[in-house]
Order: sequence, then C-alpha cells, then structure tokens
Amino acid sequence: MTDIDTDTREQQEGRPFPLPPASFEFLAESLRLQAEMQLGLMRLGPEEHPPADLDLARHTIDLMAMLQEKTRGNLTLEEQRLLENSLTLLRFRYVQVADEAKKKTA
Repeated sequence: MTDIDTDTREQQEGRPFPLPPASFEFLAESLRLQAEMQLGLMRLGPEEHPPADLDLARHTIDLMAMLQEKTRGNLTLEEQRLLENSLTLLRFRYVQVADEAKKKTA
C-alpha cells in the first residue's frame, strides 16, 4: 500500500459518503453541473439565485465540445449519448439565459 492509498483512505473515513470512482460519466456530469451553476440555474437555497457568468459558462461548454471531439470514436454508446445530450441541453440553456440577460439590460 502506498502513501497515497493510505492518505486517501484516511481522508474518506471522515466523509459522509464515499467518493465515486473516476469515470468518464463522472467527468461529463461534473462539467455539466459546473456549467449549470455558471449559468445561474442551480439554486443554493430557497431565496438564493446566483448570477450567471456567461463567459465562464461558454468556456465550460466549449471544453465539453473539445472533449467530445477528442474522444470521438473512443466512447461507449452511453458515454457518447451522455456527452451529446449534455451539450445540447447546455447550449439551449445558454441561449435562454443570454436572451434573458439581454432583455434585462434593454
């Protein structure tokens, strides 16, 4: 057992839940949730509605598109669909949030 294995096990013992395994699905879902937060779609509480950061959200969406391009032909059907569906949804939501922001400033 290496020091890294020991450190990781000790850190996880204090967690309320175990960390999920590192996987493509976890990476794609993490990026999708990050983009949704950047678009201001995730509420932190009943009253809290964080502002959108369109530049940062666009960057995250572009990262996912790059990931899709670089992994083309190397993903399972489920992984490919997850990435494609996430990108479609995020692009649609990006346009909605950007349009709402334009209406507020006009």
